[in-house]
Amino acid sequence: MKTVSAGEIQFAYAKRYFQEFVSARPKVAEALKKVKTPALVVDLDGVRSRYVQLRYHLPEVNIYYAVKANDHIDILRALADMGAGFEVASVSELEKVLSVGVPPEKVISSNPVKPEEFIDFAYRSGVRRFAVDSFAEVEKISRIAPRSRVYVRINVPNEGSDWPLSRKFGTDQETALEILEFAKEKRLVPVGITFHVGSQCNNLRNWFIGIRNASYLWEKARQKGIRLMVLNMGGGIPVRYMYEVLRIEDIAYYVRGLIRKYFTSQPYELQMEPGRGLVGDQGVLVSRVIGKARRGNENWLYLDTGVFNGLAEALGGIRYPVYIEREGDLKEWVIGGVSCDSMDVIARQVYLPEPEVGDRVYILSAGAYTTVYASEFNGFPRPEVICL
Repeated sequence: MKTVSAGEIQFAYAKRYFQEFVSARPKVAEALKKVKTPALVVDLDGVRSRYVQLRYHLPEVNIYYAVKANDHIDILRALADMGAGFEVASVSELEKVLSVGVPPEKVISSNPVKPEEFIDFAYRSGVRRFAVDSFAEVEKISRIAPRSRVYVRINVPNEGSDWPLSRKFGTDQETALEILEFAKEKRLVPVGITFHVGSQCNNLRNWFIGIRNASYLWEKARQKGIRLMVLNMGGGIPVRYMYEVLRIEDIAYYVRGLIRKYFTSQPYELQMEPGRGLVGDQGVLVSRVIGKARRGNENWLYLDTGVFNGLAEALGGIRYPVYIEREGDLKEWVIGGVSCDSMDVIARQVYLPEPEVGDRVYILSAGAYTTVYASEFNGFPRPEVICL
């Protein structure tokens, strides 16, 4: 019986993923072979399909797309046409959302620490819903955006999430209750609770703790005479990279059961803020081999993109499936980026057939947090975004 190596499994996985993706998307398949590299090709029908899937499995939940995941105007327009709401954190994001005809009533801002100029612009634009997790933020909003609605962010574990978010933001339940009371004193309208399980979350327990703890705080607020209406469950819905992940229907079934268990009456509005979960696996970053080298015991492959101009999440541990349309014996490669910085390493232990300079390299599941993170460091351009 032939033993299959880890490298063979890895390349076969990437090949199958690529072929499944392009076989269902003839327009995308054609574009991948023709676009000037580097380019991010996004399937808008796929984005719409993910939104429909999420709405189908969570019909009680209002979806607010986290614009930070990918702010391309065509994506915003497609989701706006589907009826989505939007979560924004900056003047630039809000301007883009408003430019595609989204009413301010369908916009929220869940960044718990916001620049004053953004709060002012959002308030003057008609946005009235803001997250808080500190007394200072309540003070700031009450001064700039009086009578706004605020929802407090609580800490939950981010175990099993590829991109944890729990240390920078969020507070404990006791402090959260005090913040809600303080907001009421400052003539704001405390309306709800939010939490975030961590981006790319593959652990249902995080949702369990978030919903359970939110229900406890909800009841404590009620006893203090604060009638909350909104439960915001943040983002965290994962997409496939180098491993299979929880399906939307798995998360939805679990979350709906938890809400029935812990809330005797369902909150007036349930919210989620998927970003990666809507666009992450609907984009392919097309790059090109610009060089090869043997350095010590390592084979190095250099691309015309990198961590500074499109693949920053590689620095945080995200492993993208990588595919080239070649056959032959597999070799282990270190994939380096285009810049002259030694940190610009996209991935290690990537198994590919021997490529040649000029070959196209397809980086899968690159629809989220790629171009929005990108800079033009070293003078190299950001990838062009092409939405089909």
